[in-house]
Amino acid sequence: MKEFVVYILYSEKYDKSYTGYTSDLISRFRSHNQLATKGFTIRYRPWKVVYLEVVETKKEALVREKFLKSGKGREWVKDKLIK
Repeated sequence: MKEFVVYILYSEKYDKSYTGYTSDLISRFRSHNQLATKGFTIRYRPWKVVYLEVVETKKEALVREKFLKSGKGREWVKDKLIK
């Protein structure tokens, strides 16, 4: 069974966060910090991982990511993870 990871990245330099999910965290993190040539995350490098949550299904990962991107989720991220 394949696990999924919901993650939050933070750029201290720009005070920005990014929330996503993946089944291959190492490759995804490398993409955010080194390989990608376009997209949101290339503008705010370097990123560090500030939160990880392992879930069993892609559907669970999507639901959790959606919550973390909601108003209440962003508030939780700011209060608990980014100070």
